[in-house]
Amino acid sequence: MIIALVGPTATGKTALSIEVAELLGGPSEVEIISADAMQLYRGMDIGTAKLPASQRRGIVHHQLDVLDINEAASVAAYQRSARADLHGIVSRGKIPIVVGGSGLYVAGLLDELEFPGHDPHIRADLEEIVRRKGLQPLLMELAEKDPEAYAAVDHRNPRRVIRAVEVVRLAGRYSPRFPRHTAHYPDVCAFYVTRTADVLADSIARRTEAMMTGGLLEETAALLHQGLRESPTAGSATGYRQAIAVLDGRLSAADAVVDIAQATRRLAKKQRTWFGADPRLHHLDLTDISMHDAAQHVMEAAGK
Repeated sequence: MIIALVGPTATGKTALSIEVAELLGGPSEVEIISADAMQLYRGMDIGTAKLPASQRRGIVHHQLDVLDINEAASVAAYQRSARADLHGIVSRGKIPIVVGGSGLYVAGLLDELEFPGHDPHIRADLEEIVRRKGLQPLLMELAEKDPEAYAAVDHRNPRRVIRAVEVVRLAGRYSPRFPRHTAHYPDVCAFYVTRTADVLADSIARRTEAMMTGGLLEETAALLHQGLRESPTAGSATGYRQAIAVLDGRLSAADAVVDIAQATRRLAKKQRTWFGADPRLHHLDLTDISMHDAAQHVMEAAGK
């Protein structure tokens, strides 16, 4: 049995995972696998709302703090590593709990996804086009060759646009490589954890304020010395991008809080769209229920 707690950011998935783990027997019976793309990075703690080790109640957490800031995160690499973690947990006779809101990472771990390879020559050619002409030529090519991928890819993210066009040139098409809702493991009990929109917005606002007063700027300053600004993925993370702007004098701290909250709400909307379309998920609204009662519901649905 694999339990998965997925859904938008700031809904309470992390707290719920600890509560469920305790009910299942704690550290001797459960290990947790994170499916959060930015929590992979060492040192990115405050801005990613990473659960401190002191609050994990002795429960082993995987896929936290596994990358240096200057390394690129990839779903393919995560898939290999996280599946190895999952198999190890099961071999030890424990129950794995997958927790996170990065939809493609959750799918990479739990669903039947295949990732095409890389071609350094194609990649170099695409990067040169972007350097000279920007993203528009690549977006036009993607729109012509794979309209579905064009509609899905983040047009403001050069790394993802380049990768999509690279795959199209390699395989002829990007989208069919990622069939939705096709399980890799037969025994997953997955929950879509959510809150009402107003409650979630309030939770995001309060968490953003806490991040800023809790040391986000100081954390970001330390990460800049490790190469955050040049990082292919970490430097664009919500929260850190705005913190860098504050440290550069381009944004006030107050405006950064507003910007971070807005960006996080947009992220949560995308996550709701992604997970809300999955018919396999049990919906679990935490708006008017205690964590203990929610964990009991998870236990009952999972037959525990």
